[in-house]
Amino acid sequence: MTSTEMWVERHRPRSVSEMKGQATIVDRLKAYASQRDFPHLLFAGPPGTGKTTAALALARDVFDDKGIYSRNLLEMNASDERGLKAVREKVKEFARMAPDQNVPFKLIFLDEADALTADAQGALRRIMEQYAGTCRFILSCNYSSKIIEPIQSRCAVFRFRPLAEDQILEMILEVSEREGLDLSDEGATAVVHVALGDLRRAITALQVAASLSSSITRDLVYETTATAPPEDLHSFLISCKEEGFQPARQKLNDIIDRFGLAGTDVVNQLHRSLGDASFLTERDKLALTEAMAEADFRLVEGGGEALQLDALTARACTLLSDS
Repeated sequence: MTSTEMWVERHRPRSVSEMKGQATIVDRLKAYASQRDFPHLLFAGPPGTGKTTAALALARDVFDDKGIYSRNLLEMNASDERGLKAVREKVKEFARMAPDQNVPFKLIFLDEADALTADAQGALRRIMEQYAGTCRFILSCNYSSKIIEPIQSRCAVFRFRPLAEDQILEMILEVSEREGLDLSDEGATAVVHVALGDLRRAITALQVAASLSSSITRDLVYETTATAPPEDLHSFLISCKEEGFQPARQKLNDIIDRFGLAGTDVVNQLHRSLGDASFLTERDKLALTEAMAEADFRLVEGGGEALQLDALTARACTLLSDS
């Protein structure tokens, strides 16, 4: 299987109508495509949820000829060109040129716009206002709060949500079929679990596993994505509850060594595993969440990994043995 970025680019939907997931957003974009007109747009949401795909598919629907598309679209990654100079020179120069005949406007797509500096956003705001008649902007970002209010107020805001598990599963099965992979049902479920609503992450997990074997199993997915299976994490919590500190500590170290986890990975995955830990009470889950939050904070601030994980294990043993 080829690299994730190459696969995504090769199979990216060429029209809004081909997109899967984000049904409400797609319906609104279809209306814009049919009118061949739209206001400035702001796409906000987590990575791998279709923001870039939506922007480029909408551009292809509006500029239905390949030559017109290439001449009237400027695509920039704002994390690479994030300063005032790039906005004033490259963006303004493109915006001020008239669009092709019979084309309603030119289009500027700024990916990762939340990486733009405050000065660059101020300059961009003025350009959006000045050239609104002949140029449209689509901005995509992970955090809309990092976009200044004057820009947000000039845009129709679309909030992308993490993809549902059934949508991720559908796409993963389609990818594996196109690539001739033997993906087991349990392997597919593991990929969905690892993805966390991010389709790009799901395809990456599949690509890494496929580099080792064309037969993709559940164990292979977890081992190649540095993710511990939920039952292993549950086993650690049961050990804290029933066996005590030393056995639980050894079990956690075994999980870390087997899957190559960092301290913050351990805490985040343990926190996620609480959701379906039916052997714990709500009170246990609340207390453990507080302990995990403290451990995560200390790790991020530079605390020693081994000591902080031992402290978390000791705290879990104390909390669960008293319940």
